[in-house]
Amino acid sequence: MNPLTRKFTENVTDSLYLTIPTRPVRRMRRHYATIKDIAHALNISVSTVSRALRDTYDVSADTRKMVLEMATQLNYKPNFNATGLVKNSTHNLAVILPAITNYYFSTVFTGIQEVAYSHNYNIILYVTNDDAARELNIIRNLSLSSLDGLLVSVSSQAGSCEHFQEIIDDGIPVVFFDRVADITTSKVMQDDYNGAFEATEHLISNGYKKIAHIAGPEGLTFTTSRLNGYLDALRKHNMPIRKKWILHSGFSQECGENDLEKLWKLNDKPDAIFSVNDRKAVGVIVALKRKNIVVGKEVGVIGFTNDPMSAIISPSLSTIAEPAFEIGKKSCQLLLQHIKKKNFIPEEIILPGKLIIRESSIRS
Repeated sequence: MNPLTRKFTENVTDSLYLTIPTRPVRRMRRHYATIKDIAHALNISVSTVSRALRDTYDVSADTRKMVLEMATQLNYKPNFNATGLVKNSTHNLAVILPAITNYYFSTVFTGIQEVAYSHNYNIILYVTNDDAARELNIIRNLSLSSLDGLLVSVSSQAGSCEHFQEIIDDGIPVVFFDRVADITTSKVMQDDYNGAFEATEHLISNGYKKIAHIAGPEGLTFTTSRLNGYLDALRKHNMPIRKKWILHSGFSQECGENDLEKLWKLNDKPDAIFSVNDRKAVGVIVALKRKNIVVGKEVGVIGFTNDPMSAIISPSLSTIAEPAFEIGKKSCQLLLQHIKKKNFIPEEIILPGKLIIRESSIRS
């Protein structure tokens, strides 16, 4: 035993671990197969392998199958950095979201991932925290040369969207989803108008006569669409419309609680509330329970999203279920079409929601 080891041993008789200095281990980088390796294994030319992997018209189905099987066997991974130099493609997509911790946006992002990864695209995620200044800073600092396209849901504070138009003018495809900008490009949204109309009409059919709406921030497309759906449902049934019953604020539970407090300061209080989203609706339920008001029997509440919390809160929350996963998938599919075909005509896709009836909107 060398003196250094003996000294350590004598001093750690009551310890659980003995640490002895060792030489650092040099790790070798793993070698990945190249198209040259595939060509050598099959005894065919490199150019034939390359064309087979790209599925060009001049390679037979049998040859392509043979190449793909050998590529799998050798654990071949395409080098997108190298192919990008030739094709002017990076296989990187940027996704810009207001938030990632809430149910809706995390579900949309899962849908985006499914399509992107199935087409061998990487995703670079940016979160604005619903801050317009942060959003602008992200856009200004994007490395556009390393991106093939952007998927964007704008901040609720966003005003001018010229920064997105500049990116499109630079030749980078942009697709908006959910919270969209007034720019000519593809967009994917849920049917906000009809969802709001159905939610409001559901409250009317259950005997509520004085229905308020706690809306999202003004200026957002879906805030306006849901407000219009609410108003048109009231007009259809000759129900009263009170400007004081329409409040604009943020999307959090706290905003819902604050909005309810404002409504309850009015002399003419509503007997039902349609909320722009479930988080605010949960805030309304919490605030009503603090006042010992029976939700459903005395005051009806309905939201919009079908967040998992809507099923577990007591009483359970009626809502309009949004097709979040499908919105993510369709948005990414459209972006890939824009990338593949530079003159792709923009599409605006609206996906329907579904009324989910629970305890909060039933007068029992």
